[in-house]
Amino acid sequence: MRLLKQLAAVAAVAFAGSLAVGAARWNVPLTLVLGVATAVLSLLAYAWVVRRTERRAPVEVAARGAGPKLGRGVLVGFAMFAAVVAAIAVTGGYRVHGWGSAGGAVALVGFMAAAAVTEELLFRGVLFRIVEERLGTWGALLLTAPLFGLAHLPNPNATLWSALAVAVEAGALLAAVYAATRNLWVPIGVHFGWNFAGGGVFGTDVSGKDAPQGLLDGVTSGPAVLSGGGFGPEGSVWALLAGVALTAVFLRLARRRGTMVPRRGRTAPADPAATLAP
Repeated sequence: MRLLKQLAAVAAVAFAGSLAVGAARWNVPLTLVLGVATAVLSLLAYAWVVRRTERRAPVEVAARGAGPKLGRGVLVGFAMFAAVVAAIAVTGGYRVHGWGSAGGAVALVGFMAAAAVTEELLFRGVLFRIVEERLGTWGALLLTAPLFGLAHLPNPNATLWSALAVAVEAGALLAAVYAATRNLWVPIGVHFGWNFAGGGVFGTDVSGKDAPQGLLDGVTSGPAVLSGGGFGPEGSVWALLAGVALTAVFLRLARRRGTMVPRRGRTAPADPAATLAP
C-alpha cells in the first residue's frame, strides 16, 4: 500500500510538471524555471509521503551534503556519456558541424533536471527501495531494471534493443549507484549528467526525444548498433558496455561497504552500521 501511495504522490507532481514544461514549448526561461520547479516539488512530495507512510525522516534525500553527492553523480554521468560519444566518433558515427545554441542548452538544464529527479524518485526511491526490502538488492535490481527499460519503449525511435540497452546501462546502473551510496542524490546526478551531456552539450538525441540544439551541433550516423540511430547514443553497444562496466563497479563497491540487502529471511550483513556509509 505504501508503494502505491508513494508512487501516486510523486507521479502526480511529475505529470503536472511535465504538462507545464511541455506547454512552455522550449521557451528558455520558462522551461528552465518550470523544470527546476518540477524537480523541487517532486522531492518535497517524496519527502512528505515517506514521512506519512513510513514514519521516518527521508534521509535518502536529506539536504545536508546533497551538493557534493549530486556533483559527484553529475561528473560520473557526464564522463560516461563523453566516453561513449568518443567511442562512437572513433568508429565514424559522430561528428560536430559547429556550435549549437546556448539558449537550447539552458532550457535543457530545466528539462533534464525534471526528468532525472522524477524518474529517480519513482524508480529508485520508491520501486527499487521498497522491493529491495523483501527481495534483496539482487532481486530488486533484476525486477526494476527491465521495468525502467520498458518505460522507455513508447519513446520515438525506440526498439526492443534500445529498451534492453536502457534497462542495463540506466536501470541496472542507477540501482547499483543507489545500493552503493544509499542516497538518491548520486543517482540523480548520474542521470542528469548523462542526459544533459547528450542533449545539452554534444547535441545528440536523448532517448529518441526531440529537443532543442545543445552547445554543439552534433550528428550521429552509421549502423544503429554502433551509433544508437534515431534513439541516440543510449541505443549503442558502446553505451551498453559502459553501463555493464559501471554497474559492476558500483555493485562491488556496495558489497565492500556492506550495503547489499539480503532477501528477506536470509542473514543480514555482519555490520549493520556499514549501511550508513555515504
